[in-house]
Amino acid sequence: MNQPFSGFSKLSKEDKINWIADAYFSTPNEAISLLKKYWNSDAKIQKLHDEFIENTITNFYIPLGVAPNFLINGKYNTIPMAIEESSVVAAASKAAKFWSTRGGFKTKVINTEKIGQVHFLYKGDESKLDLFFIQTKAKFFTDTDSITTNMQKRGGGILDIELRDKTNLIDNYYQLHVTFETKDSMGANFINSCLEQFAKTLKEEAQNFDLFSETEKEIEVIMSILSNYVPNCLVRAEVSCPIEDLEEKHIPNPKEFAERFVQAVQIAEVEPYRAVTHNKGIMNGIDAVVIATGNDFRAVEAGVHAYAAHKGQYSSLSHAKIENGIFSFWLEIPLALGTVGGLTSLHPLVKLSLEMLENPSAEELMQFVAVAGLAQNFGALRSLTTSGIQEGHMKMHLNNILNQFEANEEESHEVRKYFKHHVVSHSAVVNYIESLRK
Repeated sequence: MNQPFSGFSKLSKEDKINWIADAYFSTPNEAISLLKKYWNSDAKIQKLHDEFIENTITNFYIPLGVAPNFLINGKYNTIPMAIEESSVVAAASKAAKFWSTRGGFKTKVINTEKIGQVHFLYKGDESKLDLFFIQTKAKFFTDTDSITTNMQKRGGGILDIELRDKTNLIDNYYQLHVTFETKDSMGANFINSCLEQFAKTLKEEAQNFDLFSETEKEIEVIMSILSNYVPNCLVRAEVSCPIEDLEEKHIPNPKEFAERFVQAVQIAEVEPYRAVTHNKGIMNGIDAVVIATGNDFRAVEAGVHAYAAHKGQYSSLSHAKIENGIFSFWLEIPLALGTVGGLTSLHPLVKLSLEMLENPSAEELMQFVAVAGLAQNFGALRSLTTSGIQEGHMKMHLNNILNQFEANEEESHEVRKYFKHHVVSHSAVVNYIESLRK
């Protein structure tokens, strides 16, 4: 394919697939067959999936699993997790069961404030702009009444609007920095609609402000957009128990385990190279629930990782301590989530996942997601500070290797039997499969 293709988006799905198969594959019929194999047999559901995005050619499946036995604030829950990585669901489930007999998880929503900004350039006297903003602030609210009415009925709306001077960063650069409450909606469309009206009001009112010179009246709006950095949309999840209660089969010395665990977390707090991988483990749990419930995991990832660096250096999202003989492990994390709108009312499996969670509010979903992240982190750190991460992970990865080499039932049985007592590595499994076939 050495030439651009004009009008691709106007082709039917069949024609798109045929063109791609002919342009890029040595065996076009095999490519077409594979793509169609992943279509949903229910035409109505397939049409729904086709319309989620543009230029759809097939469905890309990710497994949906569940992690049971999560005792959260005294109530048992089963958490849905959509993820393709081996051992994540198993680790979360194991951590959930471990803490279910030690008091369970405690959660608390600290705040639910979301952010949007109007970015603009103003060339003039800052004191005049300050006065203009003070006199115009009320109109920003009244001009968005038609947008905010329904949200206000649900207890949400615009919380505050600030004028921020950013001229120390870029010449003539200012912001309208706006905080919102969007209740059970993630609120992206609501926030952006408000911001675009603010931008319109800003420019129109500037034209009528008598103290501005002609140059000062020409405020240039660069963009109006919500922020995925939500440091004041915070939820806390934690577990704790007396050190001696940590004892189990794999933790024969709970005091030593607790001390090593705390040290492992402290390393992630001060060493960015470790913190990135540490936090990735947390996001394994968080993203899986965010995806299963139809939320935007890219937005969550961006906001969470920005928060991990909010003190000036990238650091651990979770923390641990031993105090008066009590082991405590917790995280505070920003999560802007929704349970209404978007895919939550369209995707059948999203609706199923939310029903499994008993149709939570956005605040309740924040707590489920935070707990999944903390559980996943606990599971990873427990492995790292005891047997090592690879032993459990590679045994879970064994299925992928067997599928990759199309092992039959007898070969799979022999491989699993052998590697119960031997170290699992990709090369070792491949060599053993080849020895069986010889």
